[in-house]
Amino acid sequence: MGQLPFVHLPGGGSALINLPAIIVVAMMSTLLIVGIQESARVNTIIVFLKVTVVILFIAFGWAYINKDNYVPYIPPNTGVSGQFGFSGVLRAAGVVFFAFIGFDAVSTAAQEAKRPQRDMPIGIIGSLVVCTILYILFSYVLTGIVNYKELNDPAAVAVAIDRTPYIFLRKAVKFAIIAGYTSVILVMLLGQSRVFFSMSRDGLLPKLFSQIHPKWQTPWRSNLLFMVFVSLMSAFLPLSKLGEATSIGTLFAFVLVCAGILVMRKTNPDLERPFKTPLVPLVPILGIAVNLYLMYGLGMENWLRLIIWMSLGLLVYFVYGRSHSRLSADSRR
Repeated sequence: MGQLPFVHLPGGGSALINLPAIIVVAMMSTLLIVGIQESARVNTIIVFLKVTVVILFIAFGWAYINKDNYVPYIPPNTGVSGQFGFSGVLRAAGVVFFAFIGFDAVSTAAQEAKRPQRDMPIGIIGSLVVCTILYILFSYVLTGIVNYKELNDPAAVAVAIDRTPYIFLRKAVKFAIIAGYTSVILVMLLGQSRVFFSMSRDGLLPKLFSQIHPKWQTPWRSNLLFMVFVSLMSAFLPLSKLGEATSIGTLFAFVLVCAGILVMRKTNPDLERPFKTPLVPLVPILGIAVNLYLMYGLGMENWLRLIIWMSLGLLVYFVYGRSHSRLSADSRR
C-alpha cells in the first residue's frame, strides 16, 4: 500500500494527512445531503455485510481458539494506571465506548420515522442487545486466536484472521472492518446534523443549521459544514485521541440525559411518555454513576479536552443561544 501524503509546515516541519478519511467523509456527507432514504439504504447494505462477516468470523474462528491465551484472563497491572489490571479494563471500557454511540444517534432521526413512539425504543434497545452479544463473542474469539500481547496493532482483527486457513474470510473480514467504519461515519454525521437542526429550530444555533434544501429536503448546509470540520479533524488528528475525546464526550452526554430524566420526572410528572424509563430513580442514578466511573478511567488529559469543548459550548449558548432561544422567549410571555 502507498504511504499517506505529508504536508510541509512553516518552519520545516511536516504533518501526515489522512487522505482516505477526507474522501470517505466527503462521500458520506454528499450521500446525506442527497436524502435520508438513500442514506438508509446504503447503511442497511453496509450493516448487513459487516454483521454477516462478524458472524462468520465467530463461527469459523471458534475452532481455532487457544484457551492458553486466556491465562491470565486479566493481565496484571504494569504499575501504570490504565495499563492492564482492573484500571486497564476500566480505561478500555471508556475508550471503546465510541462503538456504542450509534445507538443514541438513532433517536436523532425520530422526525423521519413513521411511528417513532413504537419504532425508536425497539430499534435502539433491540440493536443494542444484539450488538453487545456480537461484540462479546467477537472479542472472545479474537483474544482466543491471538494472545493479547500481539494485539497492539491497528489491524488486530486482520492479525487474528490471518492465523486461520480461510483465505476468503481474510479478505471479507478486512472489507467488513472498512465497511464498519464507513457506516459509523454515516450514522454519526446524520445524527450530529439532526441535533444541530433541532437546536437551530429552537433558536439555540443560527438558522443556517436548520435550512432545508428545496429539492432533497435535508439540512444540507449543516451537512456541508460538518463535512469540512470533520474532514479536517480526521485528516490531521491521531485516531486514538479522537476516539478518546468522542467517548468522554458521549459518556458526559449520557450523564446529562440520566440527570434530565430525574429532573423531568420531578418537574413534569404528568407529561405523556410513550416510552418510560423503568425503575426511576434507580436506573438514572446507576447510569450517572457508571458513566462517571468510565469517564474517570479515561484520565486527566481527556477531562481537560472535555472542559475546553464544554467551555466553547457554553460560550456559544451565552453569546447567542440564550438570547435567541424559543423556550426562553415562551417563558417570558
